[in-house]
Amino acid sequence: MRRGSIVAAALSALVVTVTATITTPTAAAAPACPDARSPVLVGSVPGAILEGAAVDGAGRMYVTDLISGRVFRLDRPGAPAVPIATVPSGGAGALAWARDGSLLVGYGADARVFTGDVTRSAGIVAVDVNTGAVRPFASGLSAANGLAVARDGTVYATNDFGSLVGRVLPNGVVQPDWAVLPSANGAALSADDRYLYVSRTFTNPGVSRIPTANPGAPESVVTFTGGDVFAAPDGLTLDPQGRPIVPTDVSGQILRVDGPDRYCAIASGLPMSSVLTHGNGDAGFSTGRLFRSGFDGQIFEV
Repeated sequence: MRRGSIVAAALSALVVTVTATITTPTAAAAPACPDARSPVLVGSVPGAILEGAAVDGAGRMYVTDLISGRVFRLDRPGAPAVPIATVPSGGAGALAWARDGSLLVGYGADARVFTGDVTRSAGIVAVDVNTGAVRPFASGLSAANGLAVARDGTVYATNDFGSLVGRVLPNGVVQPDWAVLPSANGAALSADDRYLYVSRTFTNPGVSRIPTANPGAPESVVTFTGGDVFAAPDGLTLDPQGRPIVPTDVSGQILRVDGPDRYCAIASGLPMSSVLTHGNGDAGFSTGRLFRSGFDGQIFEV
């Protein structure tokens, strides 16, 4: 399939999924958290469908465009988005930092996600953010809609339209079927690397955590109920207390999980939210702040 056809198919699938979902009643959306705040627009990439986001130690944000496969850098809130690299395989997805400081970029976050468990045509490249140089990192994954890197360099990758969660070991060995969890999306490791947290986007929507020492025994943290069944949770993160914070594609809420099956909205009014990332450094997109990127090409502080 040509790249243009892949992108068209992916976008068509997204439109169909979102349209079908938003026509369903959502009367029981999550209540607002006591510390909820209004989102503030801090950046945009016109015409882009943002899938991944990460911030470096200097407070610069990087985002991926699912359409063009490009990686953009924003030096600070309000700054223009500058393209720094292009993923040659297309379908640029999740972002994460490798131990050597390179930016890992998942690819295959396009129509390949539908057959990823069988074809395993997705993978990861590493980008030097200073030069824009792109080099292969891993291949043979189901998809890389979510990425997380452990302290020892182990990388985890998810596929929200499949069931396989992949793992790349520090020696480069790829285990595409490390765990099985239908519609796992996003990826965030606990502070001690004992658990990989993932959103469940389309199948039994909610959040699970997978014990890294026992991937065959995933644990549900929260199952969304009522109107939130149709929220389509996406690329989550963990807050400093280890609580999952989950953006939603459809309901437009940013949900915080406060305990088993207890959650509230820290922000609302942001449909098409795809991923959350924490700030870093003392300037720009700085430490202590949380940012949302979305399929609408916009970046908000929440």
